[in-house]
Amino acid sequence: MLRTPAAVQDAERHTAHNYHPLPVVISSAEGSWVTDVDGRRYLDCLAGYSALNFGHRHPALIAAAHAQLDKLTLTSRAFVHDQFADFCRELAALCGKELVLPMNTGAEAVETGIKVARKWGYQVKGVPAGQANIVVAEGNFHGRTTTIVSFSTDSDARADFGPYTPGFRIVPYGDLAALAEAVDEQTVAVLLEPIQGEQGVVVPPEGYLPGVRRLCDERNVLFVADEIQSGLGRTGATFACEQEGVVPDMYLLGKALGGGIVPVSAVAADTDVLGVLRPGQHGSTFGGNPLACAVATEVVRLLATGEFQRRSAELGERLHAGLRALVGSGLVAVRGRGLWAGLDIDPALMSGREACERLMERGVLAKDTHGSTIRLAPPLVITAEEIDHAVAQLAAVLAG
Repeated sequence: MLRTPAAVQDAERHTAHNYHPLPVVISSAEGSWVTDVDGRRYLDCLAGYSALNFGHRHPALIAAAHAQLDKLTLTSRAFVHDQFADFCRELAALCGKELVLPMNTGAEAVETGIKVARKWGYQVKGVPAGQANIVVAEGNFHGRTTTIVSFSTDSDARADFGPYTPGFRIVPYGDLAALAEAVDEQTVAVLLEPIQGEQGVVVPPEGYLPGVRRLCDERNVLFVADEIQSGLGRTGATFACEQEGVVPDMYLLGKALGGGIVPVSAVAADTDVLGVLRPGQHGSTFGGNPLACAVATEVVRLLATGEFQRRSAELGERLHAGLRALVGSGLVAVRGRGLWAGLDIDPALMSGREACERLMERGVLAKDTHGSTIRLAPPLVITAEEIDHAVAQLAAVLAG
């Protein structure tokens, strides 16, 4: 039976129980490894749900944060600071878009995308006031604000938080025919994750994303891609959409953009979309603050080299090969792309939570989702030997 550390018990006494963490108390970290209060090291195969794509305390990111802390941390957008233009220009270039709107969290980026799409629909497409709708997919995870949970199909995220925000239509993920049927003259956007992370790293059928792109073009609808988890190198490319030859009208970004140091998110789109906003219509006190911009600019520069995308693609092949070898020996299925995998464990063996607890006992940290499914998303700085180690520990857990 797992021993629950005193610090975990103390935290549970003084915090709302909106999370059910594994009973480990981390006190320090470096690269792909974390160390608990007792000095035991664990290989981090969750990477903060992709917020730590560059590992814990990446030297270039820490240096950028330290340098900025000595100069300026916050002005609010009431003024312009000297880190803002570089960040926006370089992120826009990475995305191949003209404009960037910085925010803080991924959920804020999604809320921003929803507002921009609606305003675009009214001002550009000509949708009658108050009639805009956005089509989303079953199994989506875009955050947990009241608007976002209004179109969630996860009962844990949605139940008892109504009344719900109208204006959304939910269709099966990967079903182009259902999507086409749901889109009408009042549809302003299709909002999708190119790979559904929380659902278990679900990759859509081949041709689905290009089909969404064509449909949006034909119907004069914005394609909004939530790349908050899948983007910025995770899948072996800068964006998961890129691997399908698709360019959305709007990128929603977050998590890894803050380098695991500060919360940073952003919406990237061209002027004909983001240009609908005017002063006073949307904002954030901390969005685009100097510290966030300094760190995020360094993140963009790390990605601009292509090194981390290549590492994810190459090491991802090794990870998936190792995992596929376990199918039939405790694993039912493996999905994913790059250094991102969803694993369905035989439910007769154990739940996803039990698998993660047993992995933790063997020095590997992962996260369960939806019954017997677990997710692996190690930092992109992980080595081949560390991948083999993680797969070996999983094999040992499955073997009992």
